[in-house]
Amino acid sequence: MLPHTSFSRAVEKALIRVDAWLGWIWLALLAVIVVNVVLRYAFGEGRIEFEEIQWHLYATGMILGIAACYAQDAHIRVDVLQERFAPRTRAWVELYGTLLLLVPFLLLILVYAVPFVAQSFRLSEVSVAPGGLPLRWLIKSVLPVGFLLLAIAVLARLTRIWKYLFGDPDAG
Repeated sequence: MLPHTSFSRAVEKALIRVDAWLGWIWLALLAVIVVNVVLRYAFGEGRIEFEEIQWHLYATGMILGIAACYAQDAHIRVDVLQERFAPRTRAWVELYGTLLLLVPFLLLILVYAVPFVAQSFRLSEVSVAPGGLPLRWLIKSVLPVGFLLLAIAVLARLTRIWKYLFGDPDAG
């Protein structure tokens, strides 16, 4: 429904590439889970490192994948209401919802995530679990990176909404 802009095309193309790369994370996650299950049930030996790397891989895949999902408009919506709206009304609802709800949320996350990661880096934070993974700041850094990617995807989407509502008289 929304026309593309050169910015939105470039962002979507880049995020699709990131999303394709993230496919390998899911494969790695599956492998780690299988190894952990085999070690635990076949050999009676559980490894906390494998459990933690599972959490890290899952978090990385989810947080970084949100931006590609949003850019491709594959995220969950309240379609029960939206499907009854005219296209221009949908665009207006999305514009206001994005500007009043999503953008402030993203700014809040980004403002607090950067010091969160910086403190973890300064402290050389490690897992508190015996045998847990070092470099806790590395997994925490996925949070601002993922939300920054989402913010870029949101900007791309906003350019599309803006073009639909104000820039292309034939669009609606």
